[in-house]
Formats: sequence, C-alpha cells, structure tokens
Amino acid sequence: MKSIETIATVSKDGKITAQLPLDILEGEHQVVIVINEKPLTEEEKNKQKKAPLKFSAYSVGLVSESVTFRREDLYAND
Repeated sequence: MKSIETIATVSKDGKITAQLPLDILEGEHQVVIVINEKPLTEEEKNKQKKAPLKFSAYSVGLVSESVTFRREDLYAND
C-alpha cells in the first residue's frame, strides 16, 4: 500500500483527474480519496506547481592522497 499526496481536478460531471508518480503500475487500483471541501486558491495552486530546487554537485576532491577513510582507520582501537 502506498500513500500519495497530489492535487486533483474534479469536473462538473464528478470525474477526477490527478497526476501520480511514474512508479504506479498502469491498470485499475483500489483507492481511498479524502477531499478537503474547500477548493485551492490560485496562490495554493501555484505553490503546488513550483519545480523542486536543483543543487549542483561541487567536487572538492580528496583531502590528501594518503587519506582513505577506511573503516579500520576511522574506528581504530587505541
């Protein structure tokens, strides 16, 4: 069982449309729907549509070629 929070659109004829993650298999599924009876405002809709932040990788390299960070070196029994 998987819990998903998403925004759904309900049409006048009572049909619901929602975007699901791509890891949900195609086909019929038993679902439970909980509806907040207050529709989203434009501000809330725009807040939900914002793209996630993207962080660039920053390569710092090894501190020193002689440092390996092996478990034996980090947890040496003195």
